[in-house]
Amino acid sequence: MAVFFALLIISCKEDEQMNPLASFTVTIQNVFEGKDYFMSGKSEFIAPGESYSFSFHAGKGHNLSYATMFGQSNDLFYAPDENGIALYDDSGNPLTGDITSMFDLWDAGTEVNQEPGVGLDQAPRQSGPDTGMDENSTVTLLTDVNDGFSYPEDNMVIKVTIEHDSHTMFTVTVTNVSDAGIFQTPLAPGTWVIHSEGQPIFTSGREASEGLEHMAEDGANSMLAEALSQNSGYVSPIAPGAWAVHNMSNPVYVFGQVASVELEALAEDGDPSGFLNSLQGVSGIRSYGIYNTPLGGGSPAPIFPNEQFTFEFEAESGDKLSFASMLGQSNDLFVGADIDLFQNGVPVSGDITSHLDLLDAMTEVNEFPGAGNFQAPRQPNPDSGEIENGPIGVINDSFEYPMITDMVKVSITSNIY
Repeated sequence: MAVFFALLIISCKEDEQMNPLASFTVTIQNVFEGKDYFMSGKSEFIAPGESYSFSFHAGKGHNLSYATMFGQSNDLFYAPDENGIALYDDSGNPLTGDITSMFDLWDAGTEVNQEPGVGLDQAPRQSGPDTGMDENSTVTLLTDVNDGFSYPEDNMVIKVTIEHDSHTMFTVTVTNVSDAGIFQTPLAPGTWVIHSEGQPIFTSGREASEGLEHMAEDGANSMLAEALSQNSGYVSPIAPGAWAVHNMSNPVYVFGQVASVELEALAEDGDPSGFLNSLQGVSGIRSYGIYNTPLGGGSPAPIFPNEQFTFEFEAESGDKLSFASMLGQSNDLFVGADIDLFQNGVPVSGDITSHLDLLDAMTEVNEFPGAGNFQAPRQPNPDSGEIENGPIGVINDSFEYPMITDMVKVSITSNIY
């Protein structure tokens, strides 16, 4: 009998070694680099009688800021007010038509004004860049400067029109109409930026940036354009998600199959709650749940750059982990994984980002990332985009997306019992 119990103990220990139980903690971190603006670019020199056009994508809530130097001046430039021009009205209708009236002539306050078209320190006549007398003032509407000089009406120099091409695409055309007037002047190279908040090019009543000074005095737009470019780009929250530990095929999503109702809600609207019911009682699932509250947060929300989700579970050798989270600034894209939790009986630990995929649920037609008006941050209601009936798969559209490693980092820590 003693021998029997000894063998039984040895057998149990061998089973534990062959099929160990471990605890796991998963951390999902948003690693997007934060940006203040969505998109930016440069315009070129526009001679009297000529035009220049530039195109961009924008969604509801986006504004356009644009500035170009009044060439025959010391430091004057045309621009809308510092907050830019709203590209959609409150009803979601895109801006179109002649928007010249939204532009004014501004004084950068960096160089003392001379008579327009005559001053020896103005760009066409100056001996070199930045040769005028420093003013050390602030950006001010020219109408409030009272320098004693006469200037042409804005619409006798510049005309700005905007077209809504389709979906989220706009085209702005800037025309130098001074050829038809008495006072002719070039419009120097400028800069434009699409943004939701902030005052990216200037703030009225404050000192001009060095980049704006270069552009407003000399038509040198590279410094300002580079500063805007470095602070512009696609940034997305990572939405709450669902997870399951199992020894079966992926219960959260299956590549090549039509998305479930629960996955559609997760991928389109960042709502994983349906999985709490759909995964209940499913054979082969050890545990499951959702993660919806950022680490340190007090209520459900997506995670923004440098924020994290975490969740914990237990698993044994042979178990897999599946999970999925919506890429917030999209129509129905999600990051997901289906990974083995043990390798040769040893629980997985470390960075598992390389196991992630960025997938398309194929339930809603994709729009330009970060600008689509049926993407979660801008859509009027959940599940309101154009329906797409396809199988879950890799993204197959004309848009560009960051590498997964530039969007999210997922790591696992484990502790074997």
